[in-house]
Amino acid sequence: MRDIAVVASMQRQEKSIDNESEVEYMVPLMHGVKESIGITQADVGFTCSGSSDFIAGQAFSFVMTVDGANPVPPISESHVEMDGAWALYEAWVKMQTGEIDIALIYGYSKSSGGSLRDVLATQMEPFYVAPLWPDAFAIEALAARQLIESGKVSLEQLAEIASRSRDHAATNPNAVRTTAKSVADIMAEAPLMDPLRPSDIPASADGGCALILAAGDRAKDLCERPAWIRGIDHRTDAHTLGVRDLTTSMSARIAGEKAGVGNDKVDFAELYAPFTTSEFILTEALGLGEDTVINPSGGTLGAHTMMASGLIRIAEAAQRITNGDGDRAVATAGSGPNLQQNLVCVLEGE
Repeated sequence: MRDIAVVASMQRQEKSIDNESEVEYMVPLMHGVKESIGITQADVGFTCSGSSDFIAGQAFSFVMTVDGANPVPPISESHVEMDGAWALYEAWVKMQTGEIDIALIYGYSKSSGGSLRDVLATQMEPFYVAPLWPDAFAIEALAARQLIESGKVSLEQLAEIASRSRDHAATNPNAVRTTAKSVADIMAEAPLMDPLRPSDIPASADGGCALILAAGDRAKDLCERPAWIRGIDHRTDAHTLGVRDLTTSMSARIAGEKAGVGNDKVDFAELYAPFTTSEFILTEALGLGEDTVINPSGGTLGAHTMMASGLIRIAEAAQRITNGDGDRAVATAGSGPNLQQNLVCVLEGE
């Protein structure tokens, strides 16, 4: 297997980006991340993106953003209707063939244009669940109720996760929910979707992330301390909610084992956990202990840009390794209701 690393990343997240299209705010990120390490599109062997036509409300909306990547002369390009983390996975696989040494990956969306919780209802199983039209928060509330009644977690523990996330997000310039709240204040919030309170749900944001992968010596040339991808895997749980245990995540557990999460100490973890219950489930499924700092960026509770939040988790973890804040990190990405699909990435510095 070739050694491949994250060598640069840029992101932008705001509660609402009103006066710019996705193309207008992604072009500076795509160009800026390349300029930050002194390369041009001519150096990039593969470009891959993740976005959603459902959220954009337009078929083949990603084509316009490709135009912003300098596709002339023609470039090798691909797109996934998934979080940008899956675009990263596709690029990682392509780089393993030895055909290319550098890849540009990006993911983005604008959720402010509509009701994300209703749009995500289109992901539900189409025969038995979708006709009932439950929104995404209602489905998560069902899982939260099961977790609490099973005795696995308490409302106080969920409030502790929410409070810690706000504290961490306060140091992140890209977070949109940064106001500190005590556990007692969060416990006092009126439920939005019982038992979930406003602080238990993701802080929706517009924005995106661009990231550069490089292989072997090329990575060392471009970055003083690359964040090497030592393991990456993704798994999917059953689509139908009634045939799986919503209080755990088998897909995250298996992906974590295959990626090698438990092979050594994990300094910090950036988890795609849109809900406080999601963070609890993922922490347990991946076997993360108290010595691991969870979501130092504030995570998706601090800012959740659909189709980019998973890629941002990888970018955040990689940047901390490059900065020397730790030696080993785990990042996850997810898709579908109740953590149905999970990608796990293990990153290490030298």
